[in-house]
Amino acid sequence: MSNLPTHSNINEKTSKPVFMEVVSKYHVSNERQAEELAVIEAAKKDKKHFELIYNRYHEQIFRYIYQRLEDKDTSFDVTQQVFLKAMTNLHKYEYKGVPFSSWLYRIAKSELYDVLRRNQNLRSVNIDEIQLSEVMDELKEETNLEKYGQRLATAIAELDEDDLQLVEMRFFEKRAFKEIGEILEITENNAKVKLYRILERLKKVLTKK
Repeated sequence: MSNLPTHSNINEKTSKPVFMEVVSKYHVSNERQAEELAVIEAAKKDKKHFELIYNRYHEQIFRYIYQRLEDKDTSFDVTQQVFLKAMTNLHKYEYKGVPFSSWLYRIAKSELYDVLRRNQNLRSVNIDEIQLSEVMDELKEETNLEKYGQRLATAIAELDEDDLQLVEMRFFEKRAFKEIGEILEITENNAKVKLYRILERLKKVLTKK
């Protein structure tokens, strides 16, 4: 279980939550980021180059949306809207030290929220046993997954959309806090504080008699 978060606590000197770092599934090398930036600059000048961006990221953006909606036609429509907005607003993109995909995911999050505001029945939360065990590891609760797993899964599914997204990005997608902050448009430390508070609420659910 390497590269998985194993604990969270409060640093007594700073009163800030401390988490073990994870290796993001979306990490890209400096060379890859340089290549991305070259493509982006070309697409800013000539929209025909945007096809390279579309082809590179379409599948992962679609999967991100489909995992949360589980309606294929709607997911395809939302994905197309994400890339349309990305192409229209590409001139506003500024490199901030995180992968370009973070900017696309921020647009996808916004489009997803719009859909869910109009129809909450489309909302889907997919959690497997491995993901649940990782959340329990972070909670540091000596609990039996078989006995308490369903209780935890239900509590996660009942989180509001912002909190659920944070849990998913950290535990299910293995994103670094800097990247989470960029997607959610909050600071890296704010992302840590928010997640710590969410975990404390989930811990109460597990320990409630």
